[in-house]
Amino acid sequence: MTVPGDAVELATERFRLTLLPELGGRIAACQWRHPDGRWLDLIRPMSTPHDGDEEAGCFPLTPFSNRLRDGRFTFEGRDIHMPRNTPGPHVEHGHGWQRPWKVVASEPDRIVLGYEHAGDAWPFPYAAMQTIELMCDRLRIRLTTHNRGREPMPYGFGLHPFFPATPETTLEARVETVWHVDGEVMPVRLGPAAELWGDAARLPVGQVSLDTAFAGWDGVATVRWPELGAGLGMVADAPLRHLVVYTPPGAGHFCAEPVSNCTDAFNLSTSRNDTGMMVLAPGSAIATAITFSPFALP
Repeated sequence: MTVPGDAVELATERFRLTLLPELGGRIAACQWRHPDGRWLDLIRPMSTPHDGDEEAGCFPLTPFSNRLRDGRFTFEGRDIHMPRNTPGPHVEHGHGWQRPWKVVASEPDRIVLGYEHAGDAWPFPYAAMQTIELMCDRLRIRLTTHNRGREPMPYGFGLHPFFPATPETTLEARVETVWHVDGEVMPVRLGPAAELWGDAARLPVGQVSLDTAFAGWDGVATVRWPELGAGLGMVADAPLRHLVVYTPPGAGHFCAEPVSNCTDAFNLSTSRNDTGMMVLAPGSAIATAITFSPFALP
């Protein structure tokens, strides 16, 4: 059902979700009813529906994840320059998160959002779609992109959720490598994941300061909030095999982003083949899904 403003709400017996299609197709809030009756935030909610808080909610990443150095890259001999979209020196998260999405279809427990890109500084026309579905015990988000142009298109996508962080919150995931970054959070070296993750399976998010991409991820991650007696399983389908982890100290939130590409993949791909950058042929499509399954801790 539609609520005041441009927000849209989905609800089931166990889930409550608020969407802001006009604000980058963003999930503004998502709550789950614990078996003991409490409603818990699965993602960090925006404080008001229109506060513009960039470190809250959950939004799609398209046509690439994370940062693109100076907003520039060359693809098949063509120089592309995207305008800066944040205060930092690099273009971040593509543009889908800052553009309005339209409601294509809606039911009480399911919604389809669409975004049509005609071509601008990003000269490749494409159509993106989010299908958000509440099930009895899980939330599933399906992302689909079609290349509407007449030439190949470089591409990367994923999801950018902000999770609440309590003092005892942990993140568990199996990753192989990590990109070390410089002062501008740009990748400089690929090394074993343990160099930043450590040897324990569960990363204590409140005790580390990370903002980087882990590679060789198997697509499975688990968040645990011991103080709340709850956890959240996340399963991402291929090709989302990078996990961006952002743990700002003392912020009360963190990110574990299932994405297809590492930071600055379009530039790094000129010298290596493990960046996750994809190339969509004219008329072709790519799809993936991310499933979130909350659970009670013993």
